Amino acid sequence: MNDISIVIPLFNEEESLTELTAWIERSMNEAKLSYEVIFIDDGSTDASWSVVESLKDKHHGVKGIRFRRNYGKSAALNEGFKYANGEVVITMDADMQDSPEEIPELRRMVLAEGFDIVSGWKKKRYDPLSKTIPTKLYNYVTSKMSGVNLNDMNCGLKAYRLEVVQNIEVYGQMHRYIPVIAKWAGFDRIGEKVVQHQARKYGTTKFGLSRFIYGPLDLLSIMFVGKFGKRPMHLFGSLGTLFFAGGFVIASYLSIAKIVWKEYEMTERPLFYLGILAMIIGVQLFVAGFLGELISRSSRERNRYQIQEGFGLDLETK
Repeated sequence: MNDISIVIPLFNEEESLTELTAWIERSMNEAKLSYEVIFIDDGSTDASWSVVESLKDKHHGVKGIRFRRNYGKSAALNEGFKYANGEVVITMDADMQDSPEEIPELRRMVLAEGFDIVSGWKKKRYDPLSKTIPTKLYNYVTSKMSGVNLNDMNCGLKAYRLEVVQNIEVYGQMHRYIPVIAKWAGFDRIGEKVVQHQARKYGTTKFGLSRFIYGPLDLLSIMFVGKFGKRPMHLFGSLGTLFFAGGFVIASYLSIAKIVWKEYEMTERPLFYLGILAMIIGVQLFVAGFLGELISRSSRERNRYQIQEGFGLDLETK
């Protein structure tokens, strides 16, 4: 087992790869750490893969995976995690904005201070205000909603205990919320370290304004799956009960008013239609909950839980 596995997703980064690899090698040799570098080419259309192939003959521990097309950063990270075998797994971007010199301290914090994850915090950034201000707002909202108190949730430079990456799945655009995913999987010892943000030297950013649209939707998905994935009826059933009960109360009031006071025709009052709508929505939510339970019960993952430790049992075969 290596001391470090460095997982680097890339897309059209041919200019930076040679310099980045040499920088990593120099930093790891100075720290006397054994390591591997796993490049995941996410369907690059330039010469990135040719550069990666040439690096394996010039530098120690360079490995590569190439996608047939562009799947996104989450898919690249998830695939890299499958093959990582280092005691600590480091993720970093290929654009040289993350410094490999931070890796030894990140590793120390994981091993010596007992963190499951240590996330980098680019406290001083070299980005325009159009990027830094939305990022601060995004980090604040994410921290409040998820309970994971990080100042820079989306920093690409992170350190993970190997056990963490072996027990989480990253898909869609969920790479922004790996600490949240890990927390829901039971890995809640999450720390943060201020790291240096390097100004971009080559190329341009691959992420646009769409991340501020899709990001909150992904967060809601993670929150829902993490909390109600194994018990969807608890959410939909509760909401269905509230809606149906509200509609039933309205219908009951209108019925009593019609019989006792005989003031109005029920169907002439807008409140009547609101009550009917509430009961219909309540029934639909109940049905959604039942369907969710049926799907959940047929899933192979329903009774799969993260076991931290045990004794007297062969846990590996179960």
